Amino acid sequence: MRTIRTSGEVETEIRKSRFICALARVDSEEAARDFIAERRREHWNANHNCTAYVLGEDGGVQRSSDDGEPGGTAGTPMLEVLRHRRLTDTVAVVTRYFGGVKLGAGGLIRAYGNAVSAAVEEVGVLERRRLLVVDVFADYVLGGRLESDLRGSPLIVRDVAYEDRVRIEVALPEADLTDFGVRLAELTGGGAEYGIRGRTVVEVEPGSDDSATP
Repeated sequence: MRTIRTSGEVETEIRKSRFICALARVDSEEAARDFIAERRREHWNANHNCTAYVLGEDGGVQRSSDDGEPGGTAGTPMLEVLRHRRLTDTVAVVTRYFGGVKLGAGGLIRAYGNAVSAAVEEVGVLERRRLLVVDVFADYVLGGRLESDLRGSPLIVRDVAYEDRVRIEVALPEADLTDFGVRLAELTGGGAEYGIRGRTVVEVEPGSDDSATP
C-alpha cells in the first residue's frame, strides 16, 4: 500500500465550476471525520463537499459521500482514485462551487476523479513496506567499519549504540535475511552476529530499492 507524502490542496475549474480538492493523512475514522467537518466549516457556503477515505494497513476501511450530487457521480469516483493509486490512511474532500453550467453525470464523474488525481500528483506519494528489524553486534574493532558499510548500503540503519559491544539496528526485507547473514559474515570474517528484534513499516519513495544487502 501507499499513502500521500503530505497534506495539500489543489483547485481546478471546469466549465465555470470550482473544484477544490483537499487531501490529508489520517490514522483513524475519527480523524477522517474531523478533517471532513473542518473542510465543511471552512466551505460552508459551497454547493457540495464530497468525500472519500481509505484507512487501514491493507486499505480495508473505505467510505465515500456524494453530498447531494447525483448518486455515484462524486464520492465513488473519488474513492476509485484512492483505490487505483493503492493509497491508504488518506482522506479526500472535494468542494464544489457551482458555476452555472451543468456537467451531466459523466462530466461530474470525470471532474471529481480528476480533482483528486491532480491533488495526489501535487502532494506526492510514499510506498509502505513491511521490514524486519535486526540487531547486529560486533566488537569495537569491527564496529566502526561495519557501521560505515551498512550506512553506505541500501539498508535502513535505524540506530547505533556503543555499549559493551557495538549494536547496529537495521531494517531489511525478510526475504533478504539469509543473504544478509552471509554478506555480514564476509564483511567481518565471522566476527559479527545478528538477531531479529521485531518488525516495522517504513515509507520510501515508490520504486526505490531497499532490498539489497550491504
